[in-house]
Amino acid sequence: MKFSRLAAAVVGLGIASVGHAASPVLVVHGGAGVIRREMDPAREKAIRAALAQALQQGYAQLKAGKPAVDAVSAALVVLEDDPNFNAGKGAVFTHDGRNELDAAIMDGYTLRAGAVAAVHRVKNPILLARAVMEHSPHVMLVGDGAEAFAREQGVTLVDPSYFRTEERWRQLQKALKEDAAHEKHADPETARHFGTVGAVALDAQGHLAAGTSTGGIVDKRWGRVGDSPIIGAGTYANSGCAVSGTGWGEFYIRTVAAHEICMRVTQMRVPVQRAAAEVINQEIPAMGGNGGAIALDDQGHVAMPFNTDGMFRGWIGDDGVSHVALYGDEDDGTGQLVPPPAPADSSAQP
Repeated sequence: MKFSRLAAAVVGLGIASVGHAASPVLVVHGGAGVIRREMDPAREKAIRAALAQALQQGYAQLKAGKPAVDAVSAALVVLEDDPNFNAGKGAVFTHDGRNELDAAIMDGYTLRAGAVAAVHRVKNPILLARAVMEHSPHVMLVGDGAEAFAREQGVTLVDPSYFRTEERWRQLQKALKEDAAHEKHADPETARHFGTVGAVALDAQGHLAAGTSTGGIVDKRWGRVGDSPIIGAGTYANSGCAVSGTGWGEFYIRTVAAHEICMRVTQMRVPVQRAAAEVINQEIPAMGGNGGAIALDDQGHVAMPFNTDGMFRGWIGDDGVSHVALYGDEDDGTGQLVPPPAPADSSAQP
């Protein structure tokens, strides 16, 4: 079955406990928020290209028969290395001008997970999170302890200046001016754009994985940790469902959003598209939060709900073609592309 048809289908789930033969699927996001069509064309092109590259890198792992965690890691390294996203190289600044990075990864087949938070020198936090999962008895390491572990594991460390980009520094300066004037963050870039990156994957054995990486929220208090590295809040996977979130992290933590979606899928047999929409478009907004998520079930059904103007997102399935969308009207939230509206007929009579 072609991925576009498969992704659009909404059916009940048969949850696997030991895996099953499956057509590999990979879904990525680059953050939800105020994403307008007036975006600089060059930047839009670069973002679309990066999402497509992440999909191709991750899907190559799946086509080679590698596990879902390999696909998630490969895709997220691409996005962490791209300054257009709020993770790795493009991380936002804290109130005091630092870059503090968080990441998590979870293997749905084994329920093993790894996470790191508040790291300053780790080039690719998702790789350190995976090292925590695979080479330690712990789930989360933070700060200096996480970076000491990175040295032990040979995970690449860089000077903190590596993460500085002029765009992110400019965003911080705007936010600081708003703080000084006792104003709410009015600029869309400082108020409601969450550039967190994430990926969920289904491998040929029917196993799922999820991963998320972020620099947090611009102008955040140093030491603040959001939902991305918290297993169950911004990242979760089990045998029947995988989720990566992006948004106002405190609300994802309070609703345990990623876990809540998966429990609806695996325990209540709610289709993944409905489960994700209920949490992202109903529960979180009802509490005052916003954002989005990508979700995938063990049959390859995709959900990409968001309650913001847009979400950078992409998916690839058995056709091997990368599908990328940025704006709210580019797909129906399930991976099914929506044709753009037809142009007005200029020859029509008034």
